[in-house]
Amino acid sequence: METVTLYQFELCPYCHKVKAALEAKGIAFTKVEVNPMNKKELPALPAGAPRKVPVIQVGGETIFDSTTIVAYLESHDSGLRLTPSDPELQAKSRLVERWVNDDLSHVLPTVIYGTWGEALTAAKVVAKTSNFGFVQNALVRAGGSLIMHQVAKRIVKKRGGGNPAELLAAEMDRFEAWLGASDFVCGDLLSVGDVAAHGCLTCIQDFPAFSIIMARPRVAAWFKRVQSIRERNRAAA
Repeated sequence: METVTLYQFELCPYCHKVKAALEAKGIAFTKVEVNPMNKKELPALPAGAPRKVPVIQVGGETIFDSTTIVAYLESHDSGLRLTPSDPELQAKSRLVERWVNDDLSHVLPTVIYGTWGEALTAAKVVAKTSNFGFVQNALVRAGGSLIMHQVAKRIVKKRGGGNPAELLAAEMDRFEAWLGASDFVCGDLLSVGDVAAHGCLTCIQDFPAFSIIMARPRVAAWFKRVQSIRERNRAAA
């Protein structure tokens, strides 16, 4: 496959999901960091597409939505397959991916921006990874963190209140049940479910919640296995 251009924001779990798929499959890509406040770095999008990351461009095509992007990579790349051949395992992989999209990725902001201390850490991550100018960076760090702190509070309320760490722990309990004693969620082979979950969790590596998750031996071993595949297959842009 031709080199992919990925339009992303560093603290977006859906972007990390796409990056995990690209790396696992050994597809070369370049990143364009998108300012979440004005999104001016985004390319022209297809009619009806939301102005959201992630977006990829490859071979003259522009594809949006993380699930659609990963499916596109699967159908257009002849490298590592992430779709199990067994129908039951395919269904399980899709189930885990939907959980990542609808639950895990919604809970993560509560541990990235849930407290002002976490929001400050998030601002530092943005500053470290962005290529914005000084003023743009300051606006994203201050304004973006404030907005996402409010979003995190709304998510906690929508999910019945409680401690964000406990919300995340409940989701990880579900994941551990799917993983069981296997190397990957679908047994011995890496799947879309694995790269989706791994990408999402990579998003919080700079936050205390990540250490709590990695204190789960089976999850930590799984995370390292997937990370090893990503690092081994990662292609230079």
